[in-house]
Amino acid sequence: MGQDELLNQVAELETGREAQLAFKTTVRTGKWLKSQIAITRKYKKRECITALREYIFGAAQDKVFILYGLRRTGKTTMIRQILAELPDSEFKKASFIQVKSRDTLADVDHDIRLLEENGYKYVFIDEVTLLEDFIEGAAIFSDIYASSGMKIVLSGTDTLGFAFSKEEQLYDRCILLHTTFIPYREFETVLGIKGIDEYIRYGGTMSLGGINYNTDATFANSKTAEEYIDTAIAKNIQHSLKMYQYGGHFRQLLDLYERGELTNVINRVVENINHRFTRSVVEKTFKSHDLSVTAANMLRDRENPINIKEHMDLDAVTFGIMQMLDILNKEEQSVDIEDAHMIQIKEYLTLLDLVEEIDLEYLPEVNQKGKVTVITQPGMRYAQAGAIVENLLLDAKFQELSAMERQRILNRLLSEIRGRMMEDIILLETKMAKPDKKVFKLQFAVGEFDMVVYDQKSLTCQIYEVKYSKEQAPEQYRHIKNEEKCSMVRHRYGDITGRYVIYRGDRANVDEVQYLNVEEYLKEL
Repeated sequence: MGQDELLNQVAELETGREAQLAFKTTVRTGKWLKSQIAITRKYKKRECITALREYIFGAAQDKVFILYGLRRTGKTTMIRQILAELPDSEFKKASFIQVKSRDTLADVDHDIRLLEENGYKYVFIDEVTLLEDFIEGAAIFSDIYASSGMKIVLSGTDTLGFAFSKEEQLYDRCILLHTTFIPYREFETVLGIKGIDEYIRYGGTMSLGGINYNTDATFANSKTAEEYIDTAIAKNIQHSLKMYQYGGHFRQLLDLYERGELTNVINRVVENINHRFTRSVVEKTFKSHDLSVTAANMLRDRENPINIKEHMDLDAVTFGIMQMLDILNKEEQSVDIEDAHMIQIKEYLTLLDLVEEIDLEYLPEVNQKGKVTVITQPGMRYAQAGAIVENLLLDAKFQELSAMERQRILNRLLSEIRGRMMEDIILLETKMAKPDKKVFKLQFAVGEFDMVVYDQKSLTCQIYEVKYSKEQAPEQYRHIKNEEKCSMVRHRYGDITGRYVIYRGDRANVDEVQYLNVEEYLKEL
């Protein structure tokens, strides 16, 4: 008998053994598990898989590994990829449990015990927080199974559920890996999609029809973005609160939940964050000075000059914008969104890694402080911002312009939004990549530095301007070359060791200022 034939017989015997095990949940092993992971072999891997690899291939420990994050951020794919890395001798000891809402912790406990008795070493449990009693009983995974040498990986979209269980049952017996934040570098290397504009439009999930991955873009338009907010975020929060301490953690949100309003309110809070961002961009563009610059540029256009001011009352348009951007419309909602609701929901959005606050500092008013709220999934923000801007052009005043003129104004506004989003992306990714530095935006009485990176140990700093442009021009770096501003910065933050403009063009050195390409900068972080 040949070796291949012998291996096939052994495999058939193992398959028969697996089929005879009386599992209470959906458990995949052997050839069924191999077929389930086959498609992911061609996918490129996220960088954070390193932490999971170290756990699976490292020494046994009495901890479970928790892989969690919002939907479509690569959790299940990562599990399948790590399973594919197991050598055949170890793969025979691996199992995958897909939890359904009807399953109980006792069912899962029964199946893991059965797997352990039959020599299985690796147990991956997906959507484990669907178990009603998971948070209260999560310690069994570490105390009973991990402590006896099994490698237990728990995964799911219920971020708050894992956060609560870490505080309660698994506080010192788990390793956490959060997948929600997907930086530009991974967007390009894993998905195979290049360009900051593509990241702005679609970044935030692993669902984009690119070179290396499949499926449709999650944030293709405002409708799909809102569906994602409903299913991946609002229901995520509600499920965790319902399961935790018999709903005792709802606090201020209990009344909204009982009235069936909570999903709508959470959606509105996310929209409100994005709409406030859009409002600030649109208002800045339409303020008298900025709009005058815009109007002058369009009027000077040699091919198609437009005199915007002839067609619209700028004050009326600005007032209309203010009204259209006010999403907290009392007529559309039976329950008011109070400040307490906003604060608590924003707290949960931060735990979900969806929202990150960037410091805003002021000079010379050093006691004044502020925050820039960044959405870590840029495609979501751009989809909602784009929908707002397109709706603006339905205003009666805009309709007086020709279709071509309206399109040019739309393009201008969307360009401004992409520019502001590029600033936020750079601030966010720099802050995430440099936890030992203080990263913030600096506002002066006139003008600002788009980013300051302050090293509190060496008392030095680097100052940056961010420009959504491919061209170089002296006005781009006038603030970071202004001696009065730089003198104030040196006094408060120490020596300035570098002046930079991050833009979409090629690297260059101009007048002692280094121009950095945005994609290269983000990939090198």
